Amino acid sequence: MQRNIIRFITDYNKPILYDWMDEMMGEADDRMIDVVSDEVFNRASQEFIELIVSNLIDSEKEFHIKLKGFAEKVVHLNWPITFVTTGLQKFKSIVLKKMWEEKILTEENNIDYTNRLDQWISPMYKEIVSTYAKTWERTVSMQKNALQELSAPLIPVFEQISVMPLIGTIDTERAKLIMENLLNGIVENRSEVVLIDITGVPVVDTMVAHHIIHAADAVRLVGAKCMIVGIRPEIAQTIVNLGINLDQVITTSTLKKGIEQALALTNRRIIEVGDMK
Repeated sequence: MQRNIIRFITDYNKPILYDWMDEMMGEADDRMIDVVSDEVFNRASQEFIELIVSNLIDSEKEFHIKLKGFAEKVVHLNWPITFVTTGLQKFKSIVLKKMWEEKILTEENNIDYTNRLDQWISPMYKEIVSTYAKTWERTVSMQKNALQELSAPLIPVFEQISVMPLIGTIDTERAKLIMENLLNGIVENRSEVVLIDITGVPVVDTMVAHHIIHAADAVRLVGAKCMIVGIRPEIAQTIVNLGINLDQVITTSTLKKGIEQALALTNRRIIEVGDMK
């Protein structure tokens, strides 16, 4: 019976594929249709059908290699897991319908063929969901790491002067990243003055303030001077109300003023071209 199913799917591969794509286009939402071209959708659909057949005709190792590659592709295409699992059910119903049309299914063998297809597709359903979930988690983790690296960059703006612009909230995990990037960046860029720009930090509470102070202390321990810039009036008021001591840290209200002070600390200044005459 399995051999008959494999032969039928192989012989009717194109009609099954076209019917499957027609039905799945009806399942796709507008966002999927807009971001995925017809060519990409057709190629991914072909690979999906080949993956299903691979579970029958290929070795387990070959099937899992194809499954991993397909899962990475559909995650990249942003296909939801429900679309993929629905695709399996659609494939089964299309195969059964075609087999009825070609007189392969009869009243006598219908239950046997249906049960055989269920026995084949059900384990694959679980494997596809599991692989998709693992691939999605791995992709999200990689994106999170990439965003974290971008969330606390130390940027050299002049020789011996670097700036770390901070945007968004600062939690404990991000504070560790800030500290790590600060210390590594100071050594790598040979910075003598570091400006921590908190203009983009919406709220400075006790925890955030202490994270910033600890970062400033660490900068001084490696032999550089630290400045905190972008202190808005409401943040200044919060720091005062919290009783946080910033005596050991140079502070300014804007990044521009901070740069000017940093240049002065390194015996430089910005002058107008006309002033040189």
